Amino acid sequence: MAFHSWKWLLLLGRQDTFAKTWRNRRGVPSLRWKRCCHWSAGKSLDPEVKAFLEENTEVTSSGHLTPEIRLRLLTPRCRFWREKPDLWPYGDPFWAIYWPGGQALSRYILDNPRVVKGRSVLDLGSGCGATAIAAVMSGASQVLANDIDPIAGMAMILNCELNHLNPFPITIKNIINSEAGNWDLIVLGDMFYDEQLADGLHRWLRKCIRIQQTEVLIGDPGRHQFLSHSIHSQLHKVIEYSLPEYTRQENNGLTSSIVWSYQPSNSLENC
Repeated sequence: MAFHSWKWLLLLGRQDTFAKTWRNRRGVPSLRWKRCCHWSAGKSLDPEVKAFLEENTEVTSSGHLTPEIRLRLLTPRCRFWREKPDLWPYGDPFWAIYWPGGQALSRYILDNPRVVKGRSVLDLGSGCGATAIAAVMSGASQVLANDIDPIAGMAMILNCELNHLNPFPITIKNIINSEAGNWDLIVLGDMFYDEQLADGLHRWLRKCIRIQQTEVLIGDPGRHQFLSHSIHSQLHKVIEYSLPEYTRQENNGLTSSIVWSYQPSNSLENC
């Protein structure tokens, strides 16, 4: 199937390009449709893009860890599971895959609403928006979703509608290395796939913890790039989930995904 080969291009090759975009973006390059760097409830979507997403994704709640959440994803019944990836008219659709780290974070929040209830939450690298949706469902007082792909922002709004939620604010600028925001909790999944990006995340998250006493939860299935990074020595394992068979097949046999709490030691705070 074409999408399987395309998906592994995302995993093995195009993620390098995506990582460079995270590292280097200072603004948002112009695209074919009008948009801004921030969406809020009531923001209208480009009708053409909306129609394309609705036509070329499938609404599903099966095959992943959070059947409570309905999402628009690329599945074997979608046209672009078979089509050549170059025919997809927008940027690489990382958002259209429900990655294992995000699944674990979302499951943990749904099972433990006290983690977010009454708190402000930043979902970094939000993708399809599932973890942000889980936070809203679990009673977070404020949720901001962040992803540098504007199409991901549009998909998140559609996914909020699927789950009968008012869309939460979405920002599509790179906020890594920006000033530490006053968030009670930052959640991020599947973002440690590039060493330089991981280094930047490590520094920024540590700064958020030092300045704002922010709590940080990271979801990752244990990929080599994550386990071999220096941040791993500063993590506390919170919970491990066995992945559904469909997700295992999508992710080259990965069998579980873990939620980690990032707790840097005092000796590293000023690094």
